[in-house]
Amino acid sequence: MSGTEHLSVRREGATLILTLDRPEAKNALSLPMLVGLYDGWVAADADDAVRSVVLTGAGGAFCAGMDLKALAGKSMDGEQYRDRLKADPDLHWKAMLRHHRPRKPVIAAVEGACVAGGTEMLQGTDIRVAGESATFGLFEVRRGLFPIGGSTVRLPRQIPRTHALEMLLTGRAYSAAEAAAIGLVGRVVPDGTALGAALAVAERINACGPLAVEAVKASVYEALEMSEADGLAAELTRGWPVFDTADAEEGARAFAEKRVPVFRRA
Repeated sequence: MSGTEHLSVRREGATLILTLDRPEAKNALSLPMLVGLYDGWVAADADDAVRSVVLTGAGGAFCAGMDLKALAGKSMDGEQYRDRLKADPDLHWKAMLRHHRPRKPVIAAVEGACVAGGTEMLQGTDIRVAGESATFGLFEVRRGLFPIGGSTVRLPRQIPRTHALEMLLTGRAYSAAEAAAIGLVGRVVPDGTALGAALAVAERINACGPLAVEAVKASVYEALEMSEADGLAAELTRGWPVFDTADAEEGARAFAEKRVPVFRRA
């Protein structure tokens, strides 16, 4: 896929890198960006050669949320994409990972501003790496708005409720160190190195059995909606078939032969 004017795409090995590319607006969400994101998630899921996805932003920022100037004017850049939105009114929610969960692991590489819609989209990613000067926050209430990208549901499930409510109700900014302390991000790295760190995580994932990786991710999210007993039962349903794959045999054989396994998604 080629992306759009506000979303660039490139491959690095088995990793698809989606870059929010509107640096003059701190990568505020636009229609071309949303269409590009949605197409990126679909492309990653459809291509078995892609084993992970890294989501990042250009120009030293991740995403400053919705373009409020455009929102006030009831228009957005990229009018040529209006037909896509009309054909699928849910496209923007899928793009922001509210109504879509890619089967491949998604790693966020955050530099600079990751606020409002940026923090909401972040909650749809699986692993999160942030530069030490990155900032986070849900500013919607300060502007009389509601964080409708899923934060009132997801955030209290991802971080302790007291921290989630403080973030949601105060609309204040959080440093990368604070975000790591409350569990919103997993790791803080020197500025300018978040993408490299995220790609290193992706490379480790890519070296693992793809069927196993995807089954593990699916099991984790499935179990979040269940009781522990139901989750454990569902884990067996997803997990046992992995042991019957050629990839599982290859993993054991490679270990015995002291070599790198060659997984074939079979």
